[in-house]
Amino acid sequence: MTIKRFFPLRLALVVWTALALWLDMGAAAVSAHAETISVQRASLQADNNGWSLDAHFDFDLNSALEEAVNRSVPLYFTVDFMLSRPRWYWLDEEPVNASQSIRLSYQPLTNEYRVSTGGLQLRFASLAEALAVIKHVTSWHVIDRNQVHGGETYDASVRMQLDIALMPKPFQIDAVNNRDWNLSSDWKRFSFTATERAK
Repeated sequence: MTIKRFFPLRLALVVWTALALWLDMGAAAVSAHAETISVQRASLQADNNGWSLDAHFDFDLNSALEEAVNRSVPLYFTVDFMLSRPRWYWLDEEPVNASQSIRLSYQPLTNEYRVSTGGLQLRFASLAEALAVIKHVTSWHVIDRNQVHGGETYDASVRMQLDIALMPKPFQIDAVNNRDWNLSSDWKRFSFTATERAK
């Protein structure tokens, strides 16, 4: 009688232990594949026509993304910037919503990496050098003076993500269901007070 009761109990214990181990391994696998970008710092600096964004991001390319680049598959990183101001009587004011895409590519004939944004293209001898430039967004003009009210405080937000939508079509299909291609940051939020124009 005692043996009959002990066996099912022991079997249940083994099953629960195996299930717990399987869940732990699954969680570890998910965290290993959940690549993220962190926003180290972000600030707005006055320029001739308004304000420019300086932001520093930190991330590493996993082996799948690094292999893709070295096989001449271009990667696109999109930086998004938003400026908003809460209004108790209506919807939040959103005077600025801007995006900038940065293209990372490899040219096997010249054995060099290229970083392109807008009309600017830079060339590098190593992937590490190219990534160092992508991680540091500097002097990106995001706010015109006529878009904000002097003396008002706004909520500024910035993020970076690997933009799958800009990739060649065949790779978009594979990337949608592949965790290795998930690379993004949360929104980094900070306050910004528009200074009055000097008279």
